[in-house]
Amino acid sequence: MTIALLESLPDRPGSDTLVIAADLIVDPDAPNARYGERVWPLSPLNGNPSASRNALHWDTFPAPLQEELTYLAWSMINRALPDDFMVGRVPTWRTRQSPGKLYATVLRWRFLAEWLVKRDITTLAQCTSEDLRAFALDNLRTTKSREYAGSFLTAISRLWAFDYYDVQPLGIGEPPWHREGIDDFLPAATSRGENAVDPITAATMGPLLIWALRMVDDFAEDIMRAWEKVMEMTGRAEATVTNKLGLARIKEYVDARRERGEPIPSWVRSGKRTGCIPYISALTGASVGQVDRVLKRGHRSEYVRANLGPSPLKLKVKGRIDGDPWTKAIDFDDAESLMRHLGTACFIVLAYLTGMRPGEVLSLRSGCCPEPDSGPHLIYGHVYKTARDEDGNHLSEGVLREMPWVAIAPVVSAIRVLEQFVPEDALLFDACAHDFILRRNFTGSISYGTMSERIERFATWASSQAKRLERPHETIPADPHGAIGTERFRRTLAWHIARRPGGLVALAIQYGHMRTLVSAGYASRSRVGIHDLLDVETARATVDTLATLNADMSEGVGISGPAARRAINAAAHAPEFIGIVITARAAKDILDNPQLSVYDNPGSYLMCVYNRDKALCHRLEGRQEAPSLDRCLPSCANISRTDHHADQLLALAVRLEKKAGSELVPVPLADRFRRRASRVRAIADEHYCNRVTVQEDLS
Repeated sequence: MTIALLESLPDRPGSDTLVIAADLIVDPDAPNARYGERVWPLSPLNGNPSASRNALHWDTFPAPLQEELTYLAWSMINRALPDDFMVGRVPTWRTRQSPGKLYATVLRWRFLAEWLVKRDITTLAQCTSEDLRAFALDNLRTTKSREYAGSFLTAISRLWAFDYYDVQPLGIGEPPWHREGIDDFLPAATSRGENAVDPITAATMGPLLIWALRMVDDFAEDIMRAWEKVMEMTGRAEATVTNKLGLARIKEYVDARRERGEPIPSWVRSGKRTGCIPYISALTGASVGQVDRVLKRGHRSEYVRANLGPSPLKLKVKGRIDGDPWTKAIDFDDAESLMRHLGTACFIVLAYLTGMRPGEVLSLRSGCCPEPDSGPHLIYGHVYKTARDEDGNHLSEGVLREMPWVAIAPVVSAIRVLEQFVPEDALLFDACAHDFILRRNFTGSISYGTMSERIERFATWASSQAKRLERPHETIPADPHGAIGTERFRRTLAWHIARRPGGLVALAIQYGHMRTLVSAGYASRSRVGIHDLLDVETARATVDTLATLNADMSEGVGISGPAARRAINAAAHAPEFIGIVITARAAKDILDNPQLSVYDNPGSYLMCVYNRDKALCHRLEGRQEAPSLDRCLPSCANISRTDHHADQLLALAVRLEKKAGSELVPVPLADRFRRRASRVRAIADEHYCNRVTVQEDLS
C-alpha cells in the first residue's frame, strides 16, 4: 500500500530552525521562537485581534516524551495532513487547525503523555491501541461534556496521523475509534455551544442595558472631558520643573487650606488614600517631587494625613437623569474608572443590540460604521468563527462579513464614543488604548476574560449609582445563572425577541437581514448564525407554552375560543419534548410542524393557535409562516384563552375601574377607562360561559 507522506520539510529540525515557517505567518510583528527554545508563542499564526495569544511551554510536558511531542507539534504547525487521511472523516475535520485549536490539541497530548508516563510508557512506540482504548475509557467516557471528550479523541487522532504519515514514524498505536466508531468512547449527548448558555434574566438585563445606554448617550461627554482634563493636568505636572517658586506655592497652598479647615485633595493608590500629587502639582505649579515632599514630610504632613478629601475637576456636568445632573462633580481619581465603565457600556450596547459574537465586537475597527449617503448605518466587520479558506481550513485573520450589520441609533452612538478612544483604523477595543493609566504594550483587543471582569464591575458601579440617586428599581441584581460574561448577550437577545410580540419582525429590522416575515416565508430564511439561535429560542418558547398548557389542562383549567380544541390537541404533544436537547435541527422540526404552532401572547391575554389560512393578522400580506402577535384581532379564528387569561382580564378591568374612579382623572379619560373595562369584562364572561376542560372535550 502506498502511504501519502506529509509535506516535504527537514526530517528533524535543528535547534535554530524557526518554529513557524515564513509562509504561514499572519502577524509578522509577533515573536517567532526557535525549535530549541522551551517556549513557543503561537501568535505569529493568529490574525484574530480578540483571540488569546497562546504559547506552548515544553517544560510542563513529561520529560520522557518531551522530544517526541515537540517534533510532532512542530510538524503539525508547519504541515497539513494529506488528503488521504481526510477520506471518511466528518465534515468538520480540517487538514490544518486554527491557532487556538492547535494549542488545545497539544495540551491534550500533554494530558495523554502524563497518563502514559504514570504507566511507565516512556516512548510513543510503546503506546499501543489498547493503551489508547484504556485512556479513553478511563478519562473521557465519564466526562460531562461529549464535545470535550470528542475533541480529546480528535487530538489523539491527529497525534497518530502526524506520526503515521511521517517519513520516519515513531510508531504510536492507531486509535481504536478509527475502526470501531467514536460513539462507544463518548458520554451521552448534551446541549452545547450557544444553546447551552443561559440567557441573562430580564431582571438583570433590563437595568444593565438602561445604565449602558445612559452612559453612552448621557454621560459620555462628561466622562471624556473629565479624562482629557486628567491627562492635561497629569502632563502639566510631569512637565513642571523644580524651582524655589514652586516650593513656596505648595507650602502656601497647604497652609491656606489648613487655615480654612479645608481637606487636601487625595486619591487611592495601592489600596491607600494619599494626597493626589499630580492634581495638586497642576493647581500650584510645584513639581511632583516638591508636592510629594511637602505632603509627606515636616509639620504639614500630620494635617495632610488627617484631612484627605476629594479632588474635584472643574467641569460643568451636562449629563442628566430626569432633568437633574447625574453627579455634582467628577473626581480626578474617578475619571480613569469611569472611562473603563464607558468602554464597557459601549461593549454591552454593541453585543446586545447587534447580536454579534463577542469576537466580532472586539475586532471592530474605527471607521467600521461610516456615515451613509442615504439609508441606515451599516457596520462592516469580520467573521472569525466560520472563516475558511478555499480548502476549508480556518483563517485566523477572518473574512469580511458577507452582509454588514444594520446599526440602530444607540449602536452608532456607542461606536462614535469608542472612535474617540482610539486612533484612526485602530481596534475600537484596542487593549493598549483601553489600559488608560499604564498604556502597557498590549497587542490585539481586550481579552474575553478582561471584558467579563469589567462587565461585573460595571454592574456593581451602576447599582451603587442607582442607590446613590435613590433609584432602587435600577439596581442590577446578580443573575441566578452566574456571571454575565461576554457570550450570553446573543442568546439573551434571541430569547427576548422570540418571546415578545412582534419579536421576529423586530429582529429583521434590527439586524438588517432583508428577508422578513412580511416579505418571505419563515422557513425560507437563511438558517445560519443568529437565525439558528432564534429558531432554537422560538422552539423552546413553543415547547414551554405547550408544557404549561398541558399541565393546566391536566389540573382542570378551562379553555375557550374558536381554536380551543386545536390548542388541547397541541398540548397533548408536550410529553414528547420532556428531556430532549433542542438543537437547531430539532428546532426546525418543531417550528415546521403545524400541529405545534401555539404562541402565548400575554400582552393580549390570549394564545394564538396559528393556522395561516385563518390568520387575520396577515390578511393584507398573504399567508405567513408565523403570526404577528402585535396585531391580534378579536375576531380571529386562531384565538384561544385559558382561565388564567380570563382572570388576568378581570384584574385588568378592576384596575381600569379604579383609575376611572379617581378624582384626578379627567371625565373623558375616565369614560374611556370604563368602556374598556366593560369590554374586558365581557371577554372574560364569554370565556367562562364557553370554557371547556380536557375531560369535557374528550367526552
